[in-house]
Amino acid sequence: HYYHAYLGDPQVNVELTPTERAVAFRMRFNGGDSSYVGIDACNGGSYVKLIPEQRRIVGYSTKNNGGVGPAFKNFFVITFNRPFLNATIWKDKQLLDGQYEQQGQHVGAVVGFDLKQGETVEMHIATSYISEEQAELNLREIGSQSFDEVKAKAEQTWDAELAKVSVAGGTDDDMRTFYTCLYRMLIFPRKFYEVDAKGDTLHYSPYNGQVLPGLMYTDTGFWDTFRSLFPLLNLLYPEVSKRVQEGLVNAYQESGFLPEWASPGHRDCMVGNNSASVVADAYLKGVRIGNIDTLWQAVVHGANAVHPTV
Repeated sequence: HYYHAYLGDPQVNVELTPTERAVAFRMRFNGGDSSYVGIDACNGGSYVKLIPEQRRIVGYSTKNNGGVGPAFKNFFVITFNRPFLNATIWKDKQLLDGQYEQQGQHVGAVVGFDLKQGETVEMHIATSYISEEQAELNLREIGSQSFDEVKAKAEQTWDAELAKVSVAGGTDDDMRTFYTCLYRMLIFPRKFYEVDAKGDTLHYSPYNGQVLPGLMYTDTGFWDTFRSLFPLLNLLYPEVSKRVQEGLVNAYQESGFLPEWASPGHRDCMVGNNSASVVADAYLKGVRIGNIDTLWQAVVHGANAVHPTV
């Protein structure tokens, strides 16, 4: 729920704390009068727009390592709690003074602040795979909360999840090992869906590139997770398992197959049909979804057809 690092060269303390689809940063500048934040939208095709009067930066990155579907963009919105002393766009390592908007192979921005030594800047960031407008909606997860308020809520969220299991006996090291493993288990699979202004669930499909209604989960290889992670989800977090199963239906309907390694779409790095075990174990442990017949159809199809490589 909280991370802190000290950056030695610029003498800056950086803290961050998350919501589900956004993050709050707090940066303490301990050096001289030079206080800047650089934004890198990455190579491969990107876009950045400065809005100084709103203390805001918007844009997108198309940087990826595959498995994302056509027309992929990672939209972002960044806001600051202090006005910009100066702001500059850069493109392909060249500063473009006087320009506030740029699209290209590799673009970014630099913003400066009028700070005294030891003062802080807070930065809020939200992302979306759907649109800039959806990223703005996702930023509402932070809203007007302070950094410390976001941090406290994130801690409460993790405490509630980890408290679903209570263990006794053993040493302090045993306890740390257990809850560290439980924490890591709860990181995957990742939510790949968002919630629109009407409260409806939707997702960018890494399988066909469309924005579609419903749930989607990703970033898990079912090889070996079918042995331990998913069976434990079925026992301790059946509501999460149910949503994952509903997401599997969407993956099948959008690609023709259940994923064997989703990152975020199909990856050609796993043999067999381990997803069948994930579906079967959930059903046998009492996890029920409305369209189970479609999910069974997906299992049968995967056992009798060659899985896609991308």
